[in-house]
Amino acid sequence: MVDFAFLDSGTGGIPYLLELKKKCSEVSCVYVGDTANFPYGQKSHDEIVECISKVVAEVIEKFAPAVIVIACNTISVNALETLRLRFSNTNFVGTVPAIKLAAKLSKNRKIGLLATKATCENPYNLDLKNKFASDCELVMRPDPDLIAFIERKSFTATREERIAACSEMAEFFKSAGCDAVILGCTHFLNIREEIALACGSGITVVDSCDGVVNHAIEVHGGLRGDFRMNSPLGEEVAEDCGAGCSEGKAFPSQLSTKDSVLTSLYITGSDKKDENEYNVLCSRFGLEFKGVLK
Repeated sequence: MVDFAFLDSGTGGIPYLLELKKKCSEVSCVYVGDTANFPYGQKSHDEIVECISKVVAEVIEKFAPAVIVIACNTISVNALETLRLRFSNTNFVGTVPAIKLAAKLSKNRKIGLLATKATCENPYNLDLKNKFASDCELVMRPDPDLIAFIERKSFTATREERIAACSEMAEFFKSAGCDAVILGCTHFLNIREEIALACGSGITVVDSCDGVVNHAIEVHGGLRGDFRMNSPLGEEVAEDCGAGCSEGKAFPSQLSTKDSVLTSLYITGSDKKDENEYNVLCSRFGLEFKGVLK
């Protein structure tokens, strides 16, 4: 049994894992990227539910995690409710766009949402906007090309190449007059610094990493007292996003050797080129690459 399992379509949820390990270094974690079905953002609602349900079943059977963190906005807004019903004995924590925080920070009431096609099209975002940002204009940009770049190339690309990959996205939000942009796909957190540089000082980049991690720790409930939350976060992370969201924070560059023994990364499918990418990623972040989940 492990304390936490992190699930995503690929490498997008790695910053969430690193942030949790920074707060609770002694916990055991596994990370599973459903690379065989990447990208989730181009799939239908039913396809997303079917794909992630199979992965969740395998993860529960193999690792029996105390908490599963769905470190993917697309999966969360499409499948979290179904997963909680199908696997009712397992604790789930989802990830949803930090619309509440973006609205709090926006001066001109124009906020951008950078996400997958499936997340942008999901009506859940409209509900969040109406609840937390009713006086704001929400400008949405699905960006599958940037997500594919992050998954396939970013960890071996130069800093200049990563910034260049963000330029079209940045110009889109600048021309729309946005002064806050939400990273509505966890993949974007892997190049958060480059996104912020491309957007410039006139745009604040926000995400829900802290809120998700704090909620996951609370849901676990069995950690040492030092790591209990002083005040509870709500069941839906989105509703309490302002209490614990990232705003320009740097993520830890790697885990310690002690941590890496307890932190393994699995994928569901790959080729030789992909495996090289994951080996580079794991070496950089102090993870142990275990290959294909079996």
